This record gives sequence, structure tokens and C-alpha cells, in this order.
Amino acid sequence: MSVYKKFLGQTMVYGISTVFSRLFNFILTPIYTSVYKKGVYGIFTNMYANASIINAILAFGMESTYFRYLNKYEDKRQQVYNNSFFCIAFISILFLITGLTFSSSIAGYLANKPNEISDYGHYVSFFLWILFVDAICVIPFAKLRADGRPFKYSVAKFLNIGCFVGFNLIFLFVLPSIIKHNWIGASWINSWYRYQWIGYVFLSNLIASIATLLYLFPEFLKLQLRFDKKLFKDMFSYSWPILVANLSFIVNENLDKIVLQKLLPLEIADGEVGIYGAVCKIAIFLSLFITAFRLGAEPFFFNHAKEVNAKNTYATILKYFVIALSVLFVGIIANIELLKFFIRKEEYWVGLPAVPYLLAGYVCLGIYMNLSIWYRLSDQTRFGLYISLAGAVITIILNIVLIPKYSYMGSAWVSMLAYFVMMVLSYILGQKYYPIPYNLKRILIYLIISTIIVFSSFFLFDRNIYIGNGMLIVFVVAIAYFEKGDLMKMLKRKD
Repeated sequence: MSVYKKFLGQTMVYGISTVFSRLFNFILTPIYTSVYKKGVYGIFTNMYANASIINAILAFGMESTYFRYLNKYEDKRQQVYNNSFFCIAFISILFLITGLTFSSSIAGYLANKPNEISDYGHYVSFFLWILFVDAICVIPFAKLRADGRPFKYSVAKFLNIGCFVGFNLIFLFVLPSIIKHNWIGASWINSWYRYQWIGYVFLSNLIASIATLLYLFPEFLKLQLRFDKKLFKDMFSYSWPILVANLSFIVNENLDKIVLQKLLPLEIADGEVGIYGAVCKIAIFLSLFITAFRLGAEPFFFNHAKEVNAKNTYATILKYFVIALSVLFVGIIANIELLKFFIRKEEYWVGLPAVPYLLAGYVCLGIYMNLSIWYRLSDQTRFGLYISLAGAVITIILNIVLIPKYSYMGSAWVSMLAYFVMMVLSYILGQKYYPIPYNLKRILIYLIISTIIVFSSFFLFDRNIYIGNGMLIVFVVAIAYFEKGDLMKMLKRKD
């Protein structure tokens, strides 16, 4: 079988469950934006932004480390599993105890008004447990991927999102209907139920996380209470730069939403964050593709590293990955007049001009994630730290400068710039320390053309759906014409 077919198959198997689970989650966006006012939705956006940063700390970069050390020490698979899990478990338990101890202080910091502190106390408690449960599931999930068990992996992902969506619908619609029609249990439910309380979204997430933990319980039974100190020392040296790099990436991804609330006037802060958080959801389609790629690519790249033609394989994969990114980039903007209805309320649509910049940033991010394989395979993870820190510095400084004047539009511009810089730095350093023969000329052509089409479609042609899709069709036909020969040869190749 062609190695490219194998890669494509792995990416589809491990990515499709995440893509569909996130799409099910995406259907909640029009529900949230129709049920909650933009200020309340801003609380949702802010809480998840904070949680994403903490989640990166708890994972400690151990997922990538797990894959790398399975590849390096095939005779120590159990030790690698034990070390990876217990590292995260120790950090997560320490975090949970500390968080619960200081939960009141955390709630006071997050709340904008004194009368919100009580609610934020509940939000903080929910998220402390969500983060703890999700963190200790990281390595069992990675083990499923490493062991080639896509079905169990997919079931776990669908169970999680099924519970999350299901309990959201129960809390937001079923329970109010029971109260309204005075059905069985209405009096008891009415005694504690709070109409349109955003906390029920977080509670639903906690229930989903616990259900996933229970499903993965057999993987926990495979742990052995043995810790290889010498191996862990090597794993720690590899992992901590990835931790800082991942943390810097999460800062790039979420700091804008947090800083928006703190830098904008109090009377508009939650509303602006809500608008920005809602339009960010439109970019989820590109983000989902990148996630699917990462899930399939990470174990594949490590497993394929010892092959003679590995670098040529990585170069070919990047070219076609960029092609797919470019087509999605154009396709989303061409149809943004349809996609905006997922947000439902028109008060959120004012934020649509941020979407092209957010998508352009995701394109750069996707390429960066592909390029980053060089420092992971060459055990030079410190470069990932340097690159991500550069992106974080850009994000922090420029958000502080631009948000007071340009609000979320400034955040969108900064996001695009930060990921662009990270992408360029990764390419330059990679070609110096671990050169891969990328077809840079062809890649740049596709990126430049797709970017011109996107910004012309949105701003010059005022989001006209017919013109946008017309340009998309021409773009796809041109790609098919120029790539058909190489594509056929690639799929027929046996090595």
C-alpha cells in the first residue's frame, strides 16, 4: 500500500471522530447565541479561554513525548506509558487541591461585579473538576492512537460530545418544558432550576468528561505502579520545552479573549467578547481540519521517521495539506453569508469582518504544526519553545496596544500576525537544523492566490456568494489541472 494512502487512512480514522464530535458541538452555537445575551455568552467564551491555558499546563507536553519515546524505546512501551500518565496525574492532583482551596479568590478575580462572585464560584468548581478529569485522560487517549484502536477512540469522542450536547438540551429546553407544563417532577425541578443559567453548560461539560473517564477505565487498569526514574529524566527534558511551546500557543489562541474583557470598558466588555467568541466559531471548520490532520499525522510522522525517504514523504504531505487548507480557506469565506446563520442573532454579525483574518491565522497555524515535526524528530524541542515564545510576545504586546482602540478586530489582526511569524521562523530554523525538501514555490503560489481570493471575495465583492463560489470553482479546477499528474503517481507508489 502507498505510504500516502496509509497516512490518509490514519488521518481520516483518527480525525473523523474529532471532526464530527466538534461539528455536533458547533450546532450548539446557534442555540447558545439565541438563548443567551451576548454579555452572558462572553462569560462562556472567557471561561473556556482560561481553561484552555490551564489545560496546556496540566498536559505538560506529555502527549507528544509519549509518541516520541514509544518510537525511541520500542522495548519500554509500558514504562513510557507509566511515566507519561503519572507525571500528568501528579500535576493534575496538585492543581485540583490548590484550585479548590483558593476557589473563592479565583471567583472574585474573574467576576466583573460583586453580585457575580457567587455564580463564578460554581463556574470555577465545575472547571476545576473538568480540567482534572480531562487531563488524566490525555495519555489513555494517546495510547489508543498509538495502539491502533481507532474504533474505541472514536466511541470515546462521540460519547463525550453526545453527553455534552444531550445534557445541554436537557438543561436548556427539557427541564423548562417540564416546569411550564407542570409534568411529573415539575415542583421539585422548579425548586432548584435557574432559567438560562450559563452554569448548566459547564455542568454538562463535567458530566461528559466523567462519562469519558468511565469509558476509558480499562486503559487505567493497564497501568503499573512502577516508575522508571532514568527514563523519566530523559522524557522530562524532551517534554518541558513542549509544555512551554504549547502554553505559548494556547496564549496566542486565547489571550485575546481574556484581555478583551480586561482592557475594554466594563459596560461593553462582555458583549464584545461574546461577539468575538461567536464569530470565532465560524473558523471552526478550518480548525477542525487542522485537528484531524494533527491526530493522524503525529503518530504517523514518528512511526515513519526511520524510513529512508521520510523527508520526501513529509514534504509531499505538506504540499497537499496546504492545498486542502487553501481550498477550505476560500470555501468558508465564499459561503460566509450562509455560515453566519449558525450564529442566529444579527447582533453578533457585526463581528464578521474579523473572520478572514482569523482564518488566515489558522492557515499559518496549520502549516506551522506540520513544519514543527522537525524539532520533535530531531529532539530539539527547545526550538519549539523559542518559536512559541516569539508568538506569545507578539500576542501579548500587540493585544495590549490594539484592543483599546480596535477591540476584537485588533485581536484578529494580532492572531494572524503571530501565527505567520511562528510559521516563518519554524521553516527557517527547520531548513537549517533538519532540512526537508519542501516545494516552497508551489506552496507559496497556492497560499498567495487563496489569500487574494478570500480578501477580494469578502471586502471587494461584499461577500457575494455567487462570485465567491465562482472563484472557488476556478481555483479548484486550476489545482486539479496542475496537480493531477503528481497526485496519481503518489497514490500508485508502493513505498
